[in-house]
Amino acid sequence: MLQFIRNLFKSWIVIAIFGVLVVVAFLFFGIEGYFSQSNATWVAKVDGHEISQQDFQTAVNNYRQSQLNAPGNTMEAADFQKPEVKQKVLDLVINQQLLLNENAKLGVTVTDAAVRAQIASYPVFQVNGKFDPTTYLAYLAQIAKTPQEFQDSIRTDLAARQIPEALVGTAFSTKEEADAFLRLQLQQRDFSYVDLPPPAATPEQSNVTAAQVADYYQAHKADFMSPEQVALNYIDLDAATMKVTPDLSDKALQARYEKEKSRFVSPPQWEVAHILIKLPAKPTAEQKQAALAQAEKVGALAKAPGADFAKLAEQYSDDLGSKRQGGDLGWLQKGDAGPEFQAALDKLKKGEVSAPVLTSDGYHIIDLRDVREGHAEAFAQVRDQLAAEVAKSARADAYRDVGGKLTDMIYNDPTSLKPAAKKLGLTIQTTPLFGRAGAKTGIAANPKVVKAAFSDIVLVQGNTSDPIDLGDNHMVVIHVDKHVAGAPKPLAEVTDAIKQAIVQARVDASAKTIADAAFAKLQAGTKLDTLAQAASQKVVQETGVQRNAQNVDPELLQAVFDLAHPAKGADTRALVPLKSGHYALVALAAVNPGDTAKIPAEAQGFLREQMARAYGDADLQGFLAVLRKHAKIETAPQRL
Repeated sequence: MLQFIRNLFKSWIVIAIFGVLVVVAFLFFGIEGYFSQSNATWVAKVDGHEISQQDFQTAVNNYRQSQLNAPGNTMEAADFQKPEVKQKVLDLVINQQLLLNENAKLGVTVTDAAVRAQIASYPVFQVNGKFDPTTYLAYLAQIAKTPQEFQDSIRTDLAARQIPEALVGTAFSTKEEADAFLRLQLQQRDFSYVDLPPPAATPEQSNVTAAQVADYYQAHKADFMSPEQVALNYIDLDAATMKVTPDLSDKALQARYEKEKSRFVSPPQWEVAHILIKLPAKPTAEQKQAALAQAEKVGALAKAPGADFAKLAEQYSDDLGSKRQGGDLGWLQKGDAGPEFQAALDKLKKGEVSAPVLTSDGYHIIDLRDVREGHAEAFAQVRDQLAAEVAKSARADAYRDVGGKLTDMIYNDPTSLKPAAKKLGLTIQTTPLFGRAGAKTGIAANPKVVKAAFSDIVLVQGNTSDPIDLGDNHMVVIHVDKHVAGAPKPLAEVTDAIKQAIVQARVDASAKTIADAAFAKLQAGTKLDTLAQAASQKVVQETGVQRNAQNVDPELLQAVFDLAHPAKGADTRALVPLKSGHYALVALAAVNPGDTAKIPAEAQGFLREQMARAYGDADLQGFLAVLRKHAKIETAPQRL
């Protein structure tokens, strides 16, 4: 697509026309809106509920982050633009909406207390193991979200988990199922085998003529190619190394401090624990009265001399998110709790326990453990922080400015890096030659760079690459400096290797013939020890071998456990190819189930939990399949 645009831009007439159209299209409609009469922006509808492009893009971003941070990840940033990956994310978003719709039908809700507890549990918001409102608000400012927007996203996430957690949580595995699995997993097998090594090459097999070498070379040229290599010219643009001269005078920093003073003000905070006596969504008068009576009873216990509020919370609280922590909600500030809860906090003194407080969740007994008065950090305390931020911001601004200009220039003229480098004062660097496996060090060791270097647009068309994002305000653009095509190595250079390959192929064929003949005799009833003696080998006896045995050849072990159980009074026989031309004649004598009594009860319990979770996951997939079958789902792949 970018190459098409580049070709288009070679005509000044097209540039003029396209320039006018693109401004109108992008400013008011987006490119799709310009060419389409429809103003629809949804990517899917689930029973009439629209999933917007913004919601979908947020899901893509979250999926990208989770995958790129996963151990052993092999995906690159460009992979997330592939249609199959976008479809996978869309399926996940549709599943989430199906679950939210089902919640609405079943009356499943998420309480404010559950949302607060979930947020407080995130380590990123904690200082010394406690929820820290200042850290929380700083994070929200960084991602440009209000507390309400963030809480709504958490509520949606928790709501989408309600049914899956219920399904997975109620699944179970019986002891009999776990025992059956363990008996199979711990199964032991008794077998014997004879290792048949390949024969030595005979003089006749070792005699390879020049004509045979030439024929082999012609038939296997692809095996004797020198690797294709490229050397690159490149411009490396990194914000961290850009030279900038921001104004770091006290006057400028003081002005910034005054403008952003709210960042350095810590509001009043309350360290709180609570006990919740929950009410249903639409309580009757009788339910309210019963809950109030329970709350007054618990409140009286909490106010009694020597009362242990944490133990009372563990015993009586209906807030699952905090009861295991003794009702601890961490440090709260205005806006974190509802108005009724906050009003009660404002009246309490440190160490006091409130009377029952009614909110939409139910009745709360509040324990005010500590209070922090609000305070502001002086300019002198934050001057160094401001200076570092100004410098970093200046480098980021310079990066965006230079990066934008560099991008525009290479799109307008992709044939060389020199004009852009000269105009922008950038340095063109060069890599040594490297192949498709990349280099060991330097920019060519980056898989993204290697992939771009051997791409059609760069290697075949001879153009400058699109900007390659290396993360954290760091990009590189590349252009091929030198290309060494792969070519067959000269026959003289590979003659010895070809002779060895021909001789080895002849020996392998002989080994296969000998092994097949020996196996035919084994099948016909010849004893294994007789065949071993004929081959000048020994019979190896293996008893009680398990699947994870370390002292048996892995290929032999796998083959033995793939064999059918032997019939009574007989054995199961097989010929197993091994590495380096070896073969094994195998006779499986017995299969014994594993002894579950040797597995500790704790390990068996853990296994049942894992099996139950697997069953629960299967139940969830079945449930989602039913929801999909009965839902009206529309998708707009062209908007992904």
